Amino acid sequence: MVLRQPLEIPRKLKSIQSHGLARRPTNLPQEIPLKLLMKFTLMLLLVFGVGMYLIAHFAYEFLMGNAREQVLQQANLMAASASATKDYTEEKVSPILERTPQHNSDFLAQTIPFSAATVTFKYLRTAYPDYVLREAALNPTNLDDRAADWEADLIHYFRDNPSQTQHVGERETPTGRVLYVATPIVAVGGCLMCHSQPNFAPKAMIRHYGPDHGFGWKHNEIVGTQTVSVPMSIPVALANQGLRNLLLTLGSIFLGTIVLIDLAMYFIVIRPLRRVSRNADIVSKGEIDLPLIEVKGRDEIAEVTASFNRMQTSLVKALEMLNS
Repeated sequence: MVLRQPLEIPRKLKSIQSHGLARRPTNLPQEIPLKLLMKFTLMLLLVFGVGMYLIAHFAYEFLMGNAREQVLQQANLMAASASATKDYTEEKVSPILERTPQHNSDFLAQTIPFSAATVTFKYLRTAYPDYVLREAALNPTNLDDRAADWEADLIHYFRDNPSQTQHVGERETPTGRVLYVATPIVAVGGCLMCHSQPNFAPKAMIRHYGPDHGFGWKHNEIVGTQTVSVPMSIPVALANQGLRNLLLTLGSIFLGTIVLIDLAMYFIVIRPLRRVSRNADIVSKGEIDLPLIEVKGRDEIAEVTASFNRMQTSLVKALEMLNS
């Protein structure tokens, strides 16, 4: 009778490996974490990239409208300043200058409200060089103030729509597109003293400009238009600057968010899975005398770790039963 020796299965599972019961894909544990984190990062970049594109699209429209309103407010302020200058000149300055001896012999442009507004605006342009003020009329005293075709169209528009006190529009010029704010000029009060009939006008003004133009104005008649123009490049530049600052800020926030999410992904998911993957690789080579992995928390990663620990414990017990 031949006694058989007890089957000895080493702690290292070389015999199991030889029968193909434990096979390990080459270098799999080292590649999975990097690929998983990279895919997650690319997905975040894609989502944030689409979000940045949509934000840029809608934000530009909003910033452009806001910049346009800001430019219009400044233009309205300048137009109001010019009107205030005309009123001050007509009520305070002209009465004083008209009583001087020089007024009877020489034409004093300082007595003309429109001239005072134009000169004052020239000083204002030192701070706002892109803004242009023009007061044009169909029948001006100074032919330099004769309305161009587009200004004549505005005058007729205000005559046809007397309830309108302002018109905002855009027009093409040889230097580019221009945004303008126009208001009607109405002949009232002091205007008629110089522009109703030549025989009522100051003699010095007649000698300076002649009696052939700038007369025949009627009370409450819309005779001209005041326009403040500014290149569209100004609101466009403001909108571009605002969009650039917005995108830089959001880009920095998104980049910081991606870094924080990746760090959380690494410490919460990748690193625990890497420990499980490393132990699985070692056990597949036959090294089963490993301490169990510490289970932290009760989330899905903890469940995977606990399941692997149970599998490792069951494998050890099965081998012990085979050896005994």
